[in-house]
Amino acid sequence: MNIPEHVAIILDGNGRWAKSKGMPRNYGHTMGARNVETVCQAAEELGIKYLTLYAFSTENWNRPQAEVDALMKLLESYLKNCVKTADKNHMRVRVIGEISRLSETFQEKIRQLEESSAKNTGLNLTIAINYGSRDEMLRAMKHMFADCASGKLNAQAIDEACFSSYLDTRDIPDPDLLIRTSGEQRLSNYLLWQLAYSEFYFTDVPWPDFHKKELEEAIAAYNKRERRFGGIVTTPEEEAFASQDRESEVSHV
Repeated sequence: MNIPEHVAIILDGNGRWAKSKGMPRNYGHTMGARNVETVCQAAEELGIKYLTLYAFSTENWNRPQAEVDALMKLLESYLKNCVKTADKNHMRVRVIGEISRLSETFQEKIRQLEESSAKNTGLNLTIAINYGSRDEMLRAMKHMFADCASGKLNAQAIDEACFSSYLDTRDIPDPDLLIRTSGEQRLSNYLLWQLAYSEFYFTDVPWPDFHKKELEEAIAAYNKRERRFGGIVTTPEEEAFASQDRESEVSHV
């Protein structure tokens, strides 16, 4: 199969999965966190180079405080343990989002993880925490405005590549494939700029049950798509006919 270089996933359905089993929502989040390593291993085995996971959005702060506190504790614990996991699997880990709202200890764990895994050459794992695409773009524009005001950036030089360099994902290629679990079919303020030409795949499988088999099914569906990027995909036969037409037009001039 044609393996996408970069897969982005919206991890959805932890709470509903737990409820279906008669368990509290936090149990679903705990099992969902455990599933991250399973999917990372599957991604590397399949040859995916970049994996970006939506762990906590800027809108998730609106959830009940007890659930938010539990999620923060769970994410902080996961990042702490991820240092050993990243070293064992040669995985590079980065965090995107507005981390200044997180606790100082949480921010320090993020810095330690990013620094300790910076030279790893395996799977590139990016975790979006307190991330919202609109917030990301606003932060980028404010930074660009400041650079223009200081003379560091010429406004006339701003193009797509320049704007992308101010985003949280500046060192990461745009996703080829977006996957959302648990049946929802919306982007939820996730990588709006970066997903401009990505293929979308939605599955009813909740995140805690999304394993290698489900990832393979998503990639199989991806392989049935024609990525045209606004252009037209032609077969060799169609290209031959087009070439004959051009030669005919020239001969009549």
